[in-house]
Amino acid sequence: MSIRHALAAVAAITLLSAAAAAPGRPGMSRVNPANLPPTAFDQVASGIDGKPAPLAAYRGQALLIVNTASKCGFTPQYKGLQALHVKFQKKGLAVLGFPSNDFFGQEPGSNKEIAAFCDREFHVTFPLFAKVAVGGDTPAPLYRFLLADAGSRGHAGAVSWNFEKFLVGRDGHVVGRWKSMVAPEAPEIVKAIEAALAAR
Repeated sequence: MSIRHALAAVAAITLLSAAAAAPGRPGMSRVNPANLPPTAFDQVASGIDGKPAPLAAYRGQALLIVNTASKCGFTPQYKGLQALHVKFQKKGLAVLGFPSNDFFGQEPGSNKEIAAFCDREFHVTFPLFAKVAVGGDTPAPLYRFLLADAGSRGHAGAVSWNFEKFLVGRDGHVVGRWKSMVAPEAPEIVKAIEAALAAR
């Protein structure tokens, strides 16, 4: 092989590698260094009752995934999350609550106590899951996926507090992310939900 041909081959390999690593480009594969499941729907969580709860049950829907807490200044956001559930459930949105005690111990209760609190104080009817870690060195598998997928799509960064929101599209990938101070009913979230539901 001539030097010119060798250099051309190296250049081609470099371009292919860069394309595979580029997130979100049509027709390009995505690198998955953590060997994570390909979509959110391939994850299995635990329900608030402790039973396995495969997210495959929501395949084809849009998901609003929120890490919650019962003793936080943002706890009243349960009301807004419930309102979104009521408004958009029949259109294909699933609001999923994942209690977490990661931030200053603001979710100290058992899963049973959390479920009772949400029912009593906010009449929550959207699905709640068992308490999980959402940050640190060992986040729950679902949150490992969300953080990696969001990071590859321009929404990088650790979960920094309770009631952070990830919007997952019907294809199982993160299409939006909002910090705690953005209320569930905020226009930007509602608009993103409507766009995610309109996508097929």
